[in-house]
Amino acid sequence: MIFIETLVYIVRDNKVLLIRKKRGLGAGLYNGVGGKVEEGEGIVDAAIRECEEEIGIKPMNLRWSGLLEFWNYEDDKVESVHFVHVFITDSFDGKPIETEEAEPLWFDIDKIPYHEMWEDDKLWLPKVLEGKSIYGHFDFIRWKLTRSEVYELKPTE
Repeated sequence: MIFIETLVYIVRDNKVLLIRKKRGLGAGLYNGVGGKVEEGEGIVDAAIRECEEEIGIKPMNLRWSGLLEFWNYEDDKVESVHFVHVFITDSFDGKPIETEEAEPLWFDIDKIPYHEMWEDDKLWLPKVLEGKSIYGHFDFIRWKLTRSEVYELKPTE
């Protein structure tokens, strides 16, 4: 199965807003806010919708910060492929609230709990939080990281 998804990171005052997922893939782990792009939906629209659904805020001025590919293998075959568009912003309407899906928490950027996140996050998230754009390719076997590549994208002139 192939999925197109989004992740949003909100950064303010040297802090980043993460969620502790309560259900689904990655339940119990910290992550950005996001999820699947629905059929016929734009990527930015999906990122905004997911933030509204998961934590009750409407992000504004989203800046595209990268594309991540996650390939998950089981029994020597591809089980799923996830193409995830990453966004960053410092502005939003509303107040983050806890929902059935997620608990939002602010973390100092130098105290992000990478040990309670997906294995790959520590390889690319610091670059995004520094304002860089990235491309990452990650191979997993049963969602255990086996190979990774991360590249910084250079701005075009």
